[in-house]
Amino acid sequence: MKRRQTGILGEELARDWLVTRGYRIRETNYRCPEGEVDIVAEHGDCLVFIEVRSKSSPRFGAPEESITPRKQARLRAVAARYQQEHDGLPSSCRIDVVAVELGRGQRVSRMAIIENAVEGL
Repeated sequence: MKRRQTGILGEELARDWLVTRGYRIRETNYRCPEGEVDIVAEHGDCLVFIEVRSKSSPRFGAPEESITPRKQARLRAVAARYQQEHDGLPSSCRIDVVAVELGRGQRVSRMAIIENAVEGL
């Protein structure tokens, strides 16, 4: 499976998994001049921006390790833009990362959420 296909599958799996954990999906693949975030959701009284990282091989580390300082800065900027453009949002927010590891047959071997993975929002 190619890298982009792995990413799309990971986002779909993460979205479904988050719904079972009580997240209400507001939007997927939100894009603006500052960048893109995979999922915007609400969890309880918190607005959550979620970056999904998927890998089909353990080479080069865990999926969540691929969030660079540059990507963190972009996620903060995207979150700020989203909040400027939308009314009636929860007052608290955070940026999470969902790590998806796929094994044989593209089955999930590990899925984890790292809450507040990007600080400074």
